[in-house]
Order: sequence, then C-alpha cells, then structure tokens
Amino acid sequence: MDVEKKLTRFERARLLGARAIQISMGAKPLVEIKDSLDPIDIAYEELKAGVLPLDVIRYE
Repeated sequence: MDVEKKLTRFERARLLGARAIQISMGAKPLVEIKDSLDPIDIAYEELKAGVLPLDVIRYE
C-alpha cells in the first residue's frame, strides 16, 4: 500500500473496519492466522504486514 508516510486514525479505523467485514463475510486472510480468529485482529495484522488490499484516496 503506497501511503504518504502515515495513515490518520480515521483512515486506519475505516480500513480496518472495511477489511474486518470482508474477512467476516468469508474473504481469505492475506496473512497467516496466529492466535486470534477475530476479524479486526486479522485486519490489523494485514495492515502491519503491508498487504491490506485497500487503498486510500485523499482529495485536496
């Protein structure tokens, strides 16, 4: 994900929520699941690994 250095807390919350919904609806996780099966935790691990399949478009 090519992001300008840092996501805002609002962008991070939106991305994690959207991806968690996708995972809970049956989307395949893009990271190896370790301990937790919680979709939010899986989405957070994807974000940390840089493999989150979502983009942020910022308008000026």
